[in-house]
Amino acid sequence: MSAEYLTKSFKREDVPPKWYVVDANGKTLGRLATKIASLLRGKTNARFTPHNDTGHFVVVLNAGKIRVTGKKAETKVYFHYTGYPGGATYVKYKELLDEKPERVIEHAVKGMLPKNRLGARLFTKLKVYPGTEHPHKAQKPIAIEL
Repeated sequence: MSAEYLTKSFKREDVPPKWYVVDANGKTLGRLATKIASLLRGKTNARFTPHNDTGHFVVVLNAGKIRVTGKKAETKVYFHYTGYPGGATYVKYKELLDEKPERVIEHAVKGMLPKNRLGARLFTKLKVYPGTEHPHKAQKPIAIEL
């Protein structure tokens, strides 16, 4: 078989990452999270390689102004178990949105990434801020509308 028919497998060095800024003001949580996960993973890139980090950095602003549909605002509950007896904690969506709004988006996006070392590396490329200011202006991020 000749080399011209083989699929090229790109490395992280072959695909320079870009920085994107997304405004979450008024966006639906799940729909926004799927598009962010796709950018982090690099699936929008023609050089996508499933087993390598070919994704981009994503900065999310206005995390506190995200919305959910239906009755999820009243009924959605986040669960965490420490591993110890009696170590189960439950946090309601509204409480988490008031206290740490960036955790809501991080939780949704993390669930859409691979559950391995690659997913952990991709998750570090997500930067979420509750307001409109961010410290990544030096990277000259591209504002995109999702």
